[in-house]
Amino acid sequence: PGDGLVCAYELDGKGGGRPIGWAEVGGSHARGATTWIHLDGAVENGRRWLREESGLPPLASDALLAEETRPRVDRLPDGLIVVFRGVNLNPGANPEDMVALRLWVDGQRVITVRRRRLMAIQDLRERMAAGVFPSNAGSLLSAIGAQLAWRMEPVIAELSERVDELESEVIGSAAGELRVKLAALRREIIGLRRYLAPQRDAMLRLQSESVPWLHDQDRFEIREAADRTTRYLEELDAARERVGVAHEELISRLSEQLNQRMYLLSIIAAIFLPLSLITGLLGINVGGMPGATSDAAFMIVSVLLVAIGVGLAIVLRRLRFF
Repeated sequence: PGDGLVCAYELDGKGGGRPIGWAEVGGSHARGATTWIHLDGAVENGRRWLREESGLPPLASDALLAEETRPRVDRLPDGLIVVFRGVNLNPGANPEDMVALRLWVDGQRVITVRRRRLMAIQDLRERMAAGVFPSNAGSLLSAIGAQLAWRMEPVIAELSERVDELESEVIGSAAGELRVKLAALRREIIGLRRYLAPQRDAMLRLQSESVPWLHDQDRFEIREAADRTTRYLEELDAARERVGVAHEELISRLSEQLNQRMYLLSIIAAIFLPLSLITGLLGINVGGMPGATSDAAFMIVSVLLVAIGVGLAIVLRRLRFF
């Protein structure tokens, strides 16, 4: 939306809630209800509200509006700054170009800031539209973490399938095409792992934070999301190793092909080197060359060269050179 507010909800603490707008955001907070405010950080009105009207500490508002972020959890006296990353499932985007989601959580408010659409948040909004609401700030935070992890699963599975396909193509595909595919796949793995490792650490730290609004069930769900992220990291590490093995196999195959061709050229050179010596010697332009005046000399030399070539081939064959 052009006003910077993507969506906002008031949670009643009993599994219900309702959507609200700018006019009710402040009032909901004053009534003591838990509020989720989701902002578009690319819109000036959302940035202005965050700096001037949200009541957040300057350090928190600056962190929520930062251009470059990595997954982390920072505790301030009034609440937590949380940064997560989710796979980019927008049309035409690369999944490894992960989208940042910045959060401020203080028990009564959960403020999230995006710059690009995140499908995990869209999933939560659809659940709320169907009447399924988190009960408090802790359950909303754990739901966001779980949904981010769930959205990664098909991407990791698809990447593993591509590794399987490339491993089967190492023998049969064109080497140049396969090198390009391996390089692209390795870049995707590196891009995903770059943010998943710190995200796992952030989730583990988050579930151990001693804040009153984070209940045992919320901690359990966050820990489950962290465990799932750990499993994704292990699958990425395994995929990276498999890509490395496939690349080594490809290099080995190319080296073997090159050695075979060089060996063939060496055999050909071994046969034609004596012939080249003879023809070079007969080609010198000096007096006294034998057969210079004979009409049959060219045929005799040609037959002699063929005989020498065949003889050299037989000798190399008996010596098991080929």
